[in-house]
Amino acid sequence: MVRPYAMTKGRTRPGGREFDLIALVVSDVGADGGPDGRELPVGPEQGLILDLCRGNALSVAEIAADLDLPLGVVRVLLGDLLAAGLIRVGRPVPPALLPDEHILQEVVHGLRAL
Repeated sequence: MVRPYAMTKGRTRPGGREFDLIALVVSDVGADGGPDGRELPVGPEQGLILDLCRGNALSVAEIAADLDLPLGVVRVLLGDLLAAGLIRVGRPVPPALLPDEHILQEVVHGLRAL
């Protein structure tokens, strides 16, 4: 068993920016390794994150749950992967930009009327 502080090299916060729980992470790394085909210089946990996020977007919370790692550790590991350009992170849609519930109900009623 590897202690969380060993995985993160003693860091408790990601370098750069914070990761929202529902931010979507996508791996930019193919199955054959880095852009030039070489093996990537990442730890085993980061390799698992890249494998999980290859081809499908997962939220930060889903990654932490799938790997059974503390959320803080996953955020630090994601920060390292983002700094290395190996992942892309999509920001969640702010609640102010989501459609109004009334409009959605009207759409449902209109569809039912068809």
